[in-house]
Amino acid sequence: MSKVEEFEELRPLLFSIAYRILGSVSEAEDAVQETWLRFDGSATRPASAKAFLSTAVTRISIDVLRSARVRREQYVGPWFPEPLLNDPYQDPARSVELADSVSMAALLLLERLSPLERAVFVLREVFAFGFDDVAAAVGRSEAACRQLLVRARRHMEAGRPRFAADGQERQELATRFFDALKDGDVGGLTDLLATDVQLVGDGGGKAPQFAKAVMGAENVARLLGTAFPWLFRIDVSFEPHDVNGQPGAIFRDRDGKVLYILVIEVLDGQIQTVRGVMNPDKIRHIGPVADAWAIDREVKRARRQPN
Repeated sequence: MSKVEEFEELRPLLFSIAYRILGSVSEAEDAVQETWLRFDGSATRPASAKAFLSTAVTRISIDVLRSARVRREQYVGPWFPEPLLNDPYQDPARSVELADSVSMAALLLLERLSPLERAVFVLREVFAFGFDDVAAAVGRSEAACRQLLVRARRHMEAGRPRFAADGQERQELATRFFDALKDGDVGGLTDLLATDVQLVGDGGGKAPQFAKAVMGAENVARLLGTAFPWLFRIDVSFEPHDVNGQPGAIFRDRDGKVLYILVIEVLDGQIQTVRGVMNPDKIRHIGPVADAWAIDREVKRARRQPN
C-alpha cells in the first residue's frame, strides 16, 4: 500500500485514541493531521505503520493535553468533553470496552489522571496494546507503564458506578424521557429521574446555561418540564441521537442550526445525570451553530406575552 492508503486505513484508530486522550473532537482531528504530516515527512518507511502512527498520535495528544490542562482550569463553569456522535473505530472483539470508554462519564473520570496515566490506560485497557507498544508510545519503560496503569485503574474504579444499564433499558428510558420533555410532563419526568439526579450544563461562558448544577428529581423535572415547552413553541426541535454511546438528542433552531446537545446517563433503572453542552465551540463540528442568546431572548419575550 501507499503511505496515503496505510494512513487512511488506520485513521479511525488514530482518531479514537486521540479523542479518548483529549476529550475533544477538534483537537483529536488536529492531532491526527499532525500525525499524517510526520508520517509523510519521514525519510524512511517504518517497519510497522500502526506502531509508528499510534506512537506519534499518542505523543502529540499527550503534549496537547498538558497544555490544555491550564485552559481547563480557567474554564468558565463545568467542563465536558466535546460530544461525539459516531466513533469511527469499531472492533467487535472490544465493543464493550470501546463503548464504555467513550461515554462522558468515563471521559470525565479520565480527567482525573495525569496525561501519561491517561495515555497508558487508553492504549492498554481500551485498545489492548501490548506493554511493549505502550512503552514505546509514551517513552517509558514497561515497568513504569505497569505502575502507571495500576494508578490509573485505581482512579477509574473509584469513580465508576456499581450498576450499569443495558442498551435496551437505556433506550426505553430515553424514549420516555424525551416524550415527557416534549409534553412538559413534570410528573412523568420525575418518575424517570433518580432522587439525587443532577442536571449540568457546559456553556463555557459563551451560551446561556443552567445556574451551576440543578440537583434532585423534583427540581430537575420542574426546570426541564417548564423550560422546554417554551423552546418548542418557538420552533426549536430535537432529534434523538446517541451521544458518546449514550442516549441523547441534538436540539436545533427553526433554521436547523445546532442549539445544543443533551445526553442522559442511566444507571440502576433511573436517569442519574442529564448533561447539556451549549458552548458553541464544542458543537461546531456537528453543523452550523444557532445563536443561543437570541433563542434565549425570544423565549423570554414569548413568556411575557399574554396567552
